[in-house]
Amino acid sequence: MNNLKHLKASHVLKRVEPPHWWAGMYIKKFQLLFYGDHISEYTITCSSDLNILQVEKTQNSNYLFVTLDTSEIQAGMYSFSFQKENLPEFTISYAFKSRVEDSANRTSFDSSDVFYLLMPDRFAHANPLINSVKQLSEKANPYDLNGRHGGDILGIINNLDYLKDLGITTLWCTPLCENNSATGSYHGYAQTDLYKIDARLGTLADYKKLSRELHKRNMRLVIDYVINHWGSEHWLIKDLPNEGWLNQWEHFTNTTHKTTTLIDMNASVFDKDQHEKGWFVSTMPDLNQQNPLVLNYLIQNAIWWIEEAGLDGVRVDTFTYSDKEAAVKWLQAIKAEYPNLNIAGEVWLHNSAQLAYWQKDSKIGQMANYNSQLPCLTDFPLHNALQDIFYAKHKKVKGLESLYETFVNDFFYPSPQNLMRFIENHDTQRFNTQSGGDLNAYKLALTVICTTRGIPQLYYGSEIGMQGDKSNGDGDIRHEFPGGWKKHKQNAFLPLTVKNGRSAYQERFHAFTKKLLNWRKDKPVVHYGKFLHFVPVDNVYVYFRYLGEEKRVMVIINNAKTKKILALQKFAEGLNGSKAGNEILSNQILDLSTKLSVPARTPYIIELT
Repeated sequence: MNNLKHLKASHVLKRVEPPHWWAGMYIKKFQLLFYGDHISEYTITCSSDLNILQVEKTQNSNYLFVTLDTSEIQAGMYSFSFQKENLPEFTISYAFKSRVEDSANRTSFDSSDVFYLLMPDRFAHANPLINSVKQLSEKANPYDLNGRHGGDILGIINNLDYLKDLGITTLWCTPLCENNSATGSYHGYAQTDLYKIDARLGTLADYKKLSRELHKRNMRLVIDYVINHWGSEHWLIKDLPNEGWLNQWEHFTNTTHKTTTLIDMNASVFDKDQHEKGWFVSTMPDLNQQNPLVLNYLIQNAIWWIEEAGLDGVRVDTFTYSDKEAAVKWLQAIKAEYPNLNIAGEVWLHNSAQLAYWQKDSKIGQMANYNSQLPCLTDFPLHNALQDIFYAKHKKVKGLESLYETFVNDFFYPSPQNLMRFIENHDTQRFNTQSGGDLNAYKLALTVICTTRGIPQLYYGSEIGMQGDKSNGDGDIRHEFPGGWKKHKQNAFLPLTVKNGRSAYQERFHAFTKKLLNWRKDKPVVHYGKFLHFVPVDNVYVYFRYLGEEKRVMVIINNAKTKKILALQKFAEGLNGSKAGNEILSNQILDLSTKLSVPARTPYIIELT
């Protein structure tokens, strides 16, 4: 009995989530999860200035979900007391913090930004003490393409000046939360604790420092959020609150990856269910967002990270694998809290009309009585066109018609400017492998994604010609960035002129990328201007960006193997009377009065004068 008299909260209570909250949030009904040994058998009371609206018990006695009225709450410490017959009472304190001033009105990314996507484990290493940690299963194994290599948050911070100098404005890291899987944990998409930074990547303090350091450089940080699934080793999945927390099948059922079934008016319920409720892989259980407790957990967790780390946007992984209606509620809750926040969703569809269905306020979606509320989409049709055009194994240079047709389809989208354009990402073939390391192909493709409508996104290493073959597995498209580790003999973060810096090959890619991205930074005409294009002829594609009558940019994509002489009268509508212009890539003044010679396999970006 003496032990019982000294019962502490830690003897019973294992977790409280979220670990803290804020006063003055839009959410007025806030739900706390209490987890501990038979915690539901306790009666809970709280400070007199807190109002409990509901106490919900589940099939599992280790959970209590407590809903509070936070409409009038002030910043400060509050107490919760737990009583159970024949046991001493114990009390815990809970903090409601003050928000950063004007937190709700934070700005976000748009078409003036350039994204840089990196995998933290593969980008740069700084702290050898956390390569492997005792409490997490998988240890460092840098010789395994699918193992952990040791990159960390401090490694990213140490190289922010490199990204700033390159012309990057927004950083997107693949998930950084704990992934305590036995193998393949480096990518972060099988998370096992959504309120904890993976200890092999650093700490919450490191992550918040990353956010602050980016903001000091006038750069943004975007979180990669997964609402569809968690890892099978997630603490909560290993002790489920109730049967309905997951979409469960009699036998393991893989998703069909057929997103089209969700928009197909003729699709069977069986096919829709298997896509939406099937598991992504066997180690990534599918969350049932129709369960109000699950959905509320995901809403509050996403908001917690945005508020806690001062984030500037969200990228949503596998958006179209989640319950459609629940995903809408999740988005609406975040946008209610942060009205200006932009959210980009991974929608892996290759048809423009099908992709457009998923954008907020889409007329195509509304015809089917659906509005996703998702502002920004990943532009896979454009990605596919670029990969196809510059595929090295084509026996002849392929025409630019598929690129042109991609932009023809812009009428499908409510907001073409809010599409994320990319030539590669962490799930696709490396562009520089696809093109056979052809610098000209890279120049042409990068020019397209940096001068057409939408938000350009680079994948780490693109700017130095990094290669890797997806047919060898995902690990081969996720190599270490050269120079990110002390063991590397070469440091591609440094220029060619520095000993052991970039090679001549890497420098050519880097120099072009840096020039183009830094030119783009201060060009509203490219960020927000209207788009005018002409049907490609002889493998030459010409288009214009214009803002009002004064600011105009002419872009020429010559993918032909020979130089082309363009009769400029055809483009009078775009030239709008201009007879000359500054070609920014070659720094030459061009005469645009009658004809223009464009070298083979060359992009031109001409600021009209």
